[in-house]
Amino acid sequence: MLRHSFWWKGSGVVAGAFGLALAGLAASAPASAAPATSAAPATSAAAVAVGPVTAKPASGTPQLASTGTVETVRQIVQCGNTMYAVGSFTEISSGGKTYTRHNAFSFSATSPYTVTNWDPDVNGEVNTVAFSGGKCADAYIGGKFTQVGATAAKDIAEVSTSTSAVVTAFRHSANGQVETIAPYQSHLLVGGYYTSIGNSTANPYMTSLDATSGKDDGFLHLGISGNYHFCGSTQCTSDNPTRVYNQQISHGGTLDLVEGDFTSAGGLPRQQIFMLNLATTPATVTGWTSPEWDGSDPSQPYQCWYTESFYIRAAAWSPDDKTVYIGTTGFHPFTQPTGKFPRQGLCDVAAAFPATQTSVSHTWVNYTGCDSLYSAAADGGAAYFGGHERWSMNPNGCDFQGPNALSDTGMEGLAPATGTDLLNSGGTARFYRSRGNGADDMTITSGGLWVASDNNKSQGCIGHTGHAGICFLPYGS
Repeated sequence: MLRHSFWWKGSGVVAGAFGLALAGLAASAPASAAPATSAAPATSAAAVAVGPVTAKPASGTPQLASTGTVETVRQIVQCGNTMYAVGSFTEISSGGKTYTRHNAFSFSATSPYTVTNWDPDVNGEVNTVAFSGGKCADAYIGGKFTQVGATAAKDIAEVSTSTSAVVTAFRHSANGQVETIAPYQSHLLVGGYYTSIGNSTANPYMTSLDATSGKDDGFLHLGISGNYHFCGSTQCTSDNPTRVYNQQISHGGTLDLVEGDFTSAGGLPRQQIFMLNLATTPATVTGWTSPEWDGSDPSQPYQCWYTESFYIRAAAWSPDDKTVYIGTTGFHPFTQPTGKFPRQGLCDVAAAFPATQTSVSHTWVNYTGCDSLYSAAADGGAAYFGGHERWSMNPNGCDFQGPNALSDTGMEGLAPATGTDLLNSGGTARFYRSRGNGADDMTITSGGLWVASDNNKSQGCIGHTGHAGICFLPYGS
């Protein structure tokens, strides 16, 4: 899942909060690090799907209506036989009908994808939706809002999926927007911009809440602080406050990747991303890190462009939990002018890292050529990345298609072991969707891959018209 609210050089728009030419791959990917050795618990049924998904989107899925304004689906998740979608929108089109839905709605997970009566009527943007304990009776939503239906609720709420009403027993207040909610046992792991949530100031930016009461239950004491803030000699930005932006729990359920803007977590130096061990009480930050993003190795001075210095936006686990895939923004390294190639560093890339709980180096990097990636997902056959990119395998281009690069807009499917672009029978990129502002979220279910995005610039899905905001790519031939 991705949350973003910054100017991106790659498209010149405000994005509304993850076969590679062999010569290019060799130039951009050093020898791989040692394979991960940490044990990986059994994965879920959805995670072990062979993949990749088909390049033909399912017909009949709901989409954002054409309202004349840019609207966005921020996240889409499945609970039971129902898909829940949240974001910033006012109308949904489905089956020839238009439904008024303010920032949250649900629909059947299978054809004909019927829109349900669930209508929380949230008065502001919803960034995230989650369910606790596999129970679908109540949805937890987080974002930037002040009211759900007729009930005052500040940035977080528990909402009945049958009545659409706020469950008032759950403390529904934060003093800053909520970006991510993920369930773990009886806990809700919440992250965002806030410093107070559920009437507690003990654990700002990332907090474990009791799923029933909404109170801080003490499972997280991370002391997150600082902000990733790279400045050039004459130019500097100051708009990157401390925050947690995104998270992904492993298929085995005991590890959690957390992305954000910080320099310290759990008493350890960590920049942009860290891994939590959820099997300890309280949860602890593991040894997994890298000099490629944590700034600890002066021989790798590849901090990204000063206006986009916080650049890891999304991550995904491989089905066996041994590999972490990341998608980034960043334009290009501050130390590397736009005309210098091949690219180095992790700016505007898809990349793979071992999940070993120690300091690691990338196994491969795939450069977009200075366009941002906002979302990531993976199955047994592909690592998927979404954003507003125009190319894949483009280490020798920046805002232009370099030698051996492939045209691959809006979404790419990469070979998990090598990062090479998956091709169709004609030798072109298999997944090709309209760019729009960018694909904000990708969710793999047992049926296939759901892609959440926007309706800007006639956004479509894998070469097809329609599907604005929601696209489903099923498994199968």
